[in-house]
Amino acid sequence: MSSTALVFAGALLLSGCAAGSDTGAEASADSCEVVRVEVRDISNGAQNAILTASDPAELQSYLDGLSERVDALGEEAADDSAVSDALDALDEKLDAASDWAETLPSEADVEAGAEIDAEAQSAQTEGIQAAAVKVTEVCKAE
Repeated sequence: MSSTALVFAGALLLSGCAAGSDTGAEASADSCEVVRVEVRDISNGAQNAILTASDPAELQSYLDGLSERVDALGEEAADDSAVSDALDALDEKLDAASDWAETLPSEADVEAGAEIDAEAQSAQTEGIQAAAVKVTEVCKAE
């Protein structure tokens, strides 16, 4: 499923750059819109998954898949250093969240009374959200 999403996102990015007789600014704006939509989807998905986590391994796998999507966007945005840097920062936040997911109690532990640290959980979602906002701020037509 994530491979299909990556292929589709890549096709959208390329179509934004190669659309008809668009000027460079219009193509850049189209590409940025694709990046913004993809980053918003990634950010929302990560935050929702973190807030509803019940299986640490599934959460870690899901976050790793989101990180791969960000990597693919970064490859497409390699010619814009500000966007590339912002995507790298988002990828770092997703990696940190994936590492944090390893520390979560299992579903059985939660049933036995273990709790997820709400402050750490909130810090993960806030970090991802802030990094995603930065991507949307720097990705604009020149």
